[in-house]
Amino acid sequence: MKELTDQGELWDALSGFLTMISLEKGLAHNTSQSYRLDLEDLLRFLTDENVSTPASVKTTHITKYIGSLYDLGIAPATISRRLSAFRGYFAYLQREGVIVKDPAELVESPKSIRHLPEVLSIQEVERLIAAPDQETPTGIRDRAMLELGYGCGLRVSELVSVKIGDFLLEGKILKVTGKGGKQRLVPVGEFARNAIEQYMQKVRPGLIRERAAAKDALFLSLRLGMAMTRMAFWQHLQGYLLKAGLSRKITPHTLRHSFATHLLEGGAGLRDVQELLGHVSIATTSIYTHIDRSHLIEVVRSFHPRG
Repeated sequence: MKELTDQGELWDALSGFLTMISLEKGLAHNTSQSYRLDLEDLLRFLTDENVSTPASVKTTHITKYIGSLYDLGIAPATISRRLSAFRGYFAYLQREGVIVKDPAELVESPKSIRHLPEVLSIQEVERLIAAPDQETPTGIRDRAMLELGYGCGLRVSELVSVKIGDFLLEGKILKVTGKGGKQRLVPVGEFARNAIEQYMQKVRPGLIRERAAAKDALFLSLRLGMAMTRMAFWQHLQGYLLKAGLSRKITPHTLRHSFATHLLEGGAGLRDVQELLGHVSIATTSIYTHIDRSHLIEVVRSFHPRG
């Protein structure tokens, strides 16, 4: 790129913009520095394109620059951040009367890549749930937690917050309190009901402490008789993952992702899964359709005569 020995009008305008966002908008120093670096990179590109004044910057210049970022392998989120800085800069120039039209206004932001959540296969879930030792109180309790978490698609915060009174219709329905206190009703499968019944009969009565404040909590810690915590469940889960031979990065939330994916693969509708997960927007649930499509591709390959 050309050396910027002659700053020119482009750079004079940048100086004014940076002063404005620092003084008038009160942006933090690091944020102002990010704006400066992003805009300086753009101005170097424009200088290479023989653009010397703000008024001569065209939309095609901006789109060409964005294209060069793609070529360099810059992440969509970073490109979006830079484009946001450009829009702020040119909007400022427009307000100041330096330019008539904002060249960045119509440039479309790149769509951020949504990473698919980690999902266990049905066989992997079965190995994980079978990992807790059913000859020990801890194993019986943890087996019940895994069965309920996976069987109902619960967030870990929802799982450790389940109370005995949350079970309705002889334990076949669970009242779940999710984000923002929003409640939903989720069916409890036979495997989860059996595991919880065994835990309630064999283990939980011996965990109740007179001074414990969480006597109504379903899942109790063995030592203190208090409600299980998210961190305690996570720590137990890590041991079961090793025992089950699962070395991938798996969290308690992976069981929830697996619940949704396996339902869709089995033919459940997206709206039904949305309701079971407690998502406010179906757009949140729709990420699982990407996983489901991969399953459908395999179905076509295996069973279609032209697959």
